[in-house]
Amino acid sequence: MTDLRHRYLDLLAGCLSRDLFLDQDEPGVESGDRLEGRDWPATAETMIGRKRLDNLIACLTTVLDDGIPGDVIETGVWRGGSTILMRAALAAWEDQNRSVWVADSFMGLPPPDPASYPADSGVDLSGIEALAVSRAEVASNFERYALLDDRVRFLEGWFADTLRAAPITDLALIRLDGDLYQSTWEAFDALYPKLSPGGILIVDDYGAFEPCRRAVHDYREQHGIHEEIMAIDWTGVWWRRDR
Repeated sequence: MTDLRHRYLDLLAGCLSRDLFLDQDEPGVESGDRLEGRDWPATAETMIGRKRLDNLIACLTTVLDDGIPGDVIETGVWRGGSTILMRAALAAWEDQNRSVWVADSFMGLPPPDPASYPADSGVDLSGIEALAVSRAEVASNFERYALLDDRVRFLEGWFADTLRAAPITDLALIRLDGDLYQSTWEAFDALYPKLSPGGILIVDDYGAFEPCRRAVHDYREQHGIHEEIMAIDWTGVWWRRDR
């Protein structure tokens, strides 16, 4: 059963990233770029690359096999690929209780607020239209893989407005993909206290954006978090909350 689960998730990761069809889908893209998640795919449901997808599979396997209580969430979902993979894992493990929380503005990133978050000064990603993917398109992508149901819970809006108010009690896995200091800090502040002992925290943009990295370290220092930060690839990191 475990082997079948992983074969399914591995196949799905190859579809979500289009890694299996790279020669047909985007002939000009190097396979190494898609492996590392360094390009913005034209049609794939995720841009995080196979290494970070494989990490997500491994982390989901850990929390599901170990029975860590709580739902799973991603903050900043783009076309929904990582959350689709999360829902697929729940299906593969025949989990009947957990929800997948899909948190995004579905309008792209907000303008920086340097008065409140000086670390974001000069980093404005709000005008990048490719990052603004509608909720309807994300839902359609779930439907493509027959994974849209009432266990997929959308949190639409800016993180400051949605994450604290969400009816989430416990989390087994948190995946942060907010790019900037403010987005990363707001997600940490609202969600990390709900991460169960033994649960896993993944940060997508730790290596790519200095404001994100600074938010991670500031939050860890302020809250006395000492678990070792583990590298996934050139940008992604993760750690497991101590039991």
